[in-house]
Amino acid sequence: MALSDLLYPDNPKRRQEVIRLHQELLDCMLVNFHATDELIALLNTHLGCTIAQIKMEKGGTIKENCDIMIRAMSEVQQEVWKIDKEMKEILEPMLYHKLYDIKEPEMEKIAIAHKVFSVVLGEATSIAGMVAVKLISSNIIIVAVNKLAALLAQIGASVLGGVGITILGLGIDMILQAILGAVERDQLLASVKSYEEHLAEFKMASEKYQQAITEVTSMVKCKI
Repeated sequence: MALSDLLYPDNPKRRQEVIRLHQELLDCMLVNFHATDELIALLNTHLGCTIAQIKMEKGGTIKENCDIMIRAMSEVQQEVWKIDKEMKEILEPMLYHKLYDIKEPEMEKIAIAHKVFSVVLGEATSIAGMVAVKLISSNIIIVAVNKLAALLAQIGASVLGGVGITILGLGIDMILQAILGAVERDQLLASVKSYEEHLAEFKMASEKYQQAITEVTSMVKCKI
């Protein structure tokens, strides 16, 4: 038994809590990676975008993986803004404003958006207008992306950022060394607190982000 364990008998329990919270964070990040990748595939397939697909880097740190997600989200935002700009340039002002009017029927918005993509892409899929309307006129995705990207940046900059995502495949001693470098009580307490604070808000934002993407992808799957 380590000397610190004799001095602080609650340390073993705190270590296990750090490991559990770390796994929760990784699981949440992995789901976000899958959701983002699915959204990118939709944009590339139906809206003519060329965003690179992403995957979680198992050999990287939490910060490195946060950065991958943030870059991908930034590209999605750039494409949405580009699409919105094209809509504004091609459509008459009255039609463009209809896209943002909550009183307008969604099917009419989809028809307007489809006309734009038929011009921009030469030939647009029947789903293009649906995806565009969900991304632009509802603003659901952008709001969720902004929130999640901000939280990812906070996590990457925190004490968690340097922790590798593959540590759970190692032995307990290696895991603790990777996370803490030592097993003193104050470090354990600080790690648990950091995980708890970031994880609670991150999970909530992730759920909204995933729900927003599911709303778009489910609609598309129903039409295929």
